[in-house]
Amino acid sequence: MTTVLIFHEVDDVEHWLNSPRREEIFGPLGITVQTFIDPTDDHRVGLIADVHDMDVFQRVMASEVAAEAMQFDGVRPETVVMMVES
Repeated sequence: MTTVLIFHEVDDVEHWLNSPRREEIFGPLGITVQTFIDPTDDHRVGLIADVHDMDVFQRVMASEVAAEAMQFDGVRPETVVMMVES
């Protein structure tokens, strides 16, 4: 299993926190996530994802389904930073 840190900005933190999209996309893949908010920035959030198969994860993240989910969640795609456990 690989742990992935993902940071990005969103339009509305409450909407992002309450969105079912993460579970809809990651749940069936066995990917579990923990969500975090930046207490000093009203738009910055983060995730820790436990990923069983990085190839599948990367394909999903590059898919139209993920793009639509990010749009629904108000994610600002140009701000996404991903770090993979070494």
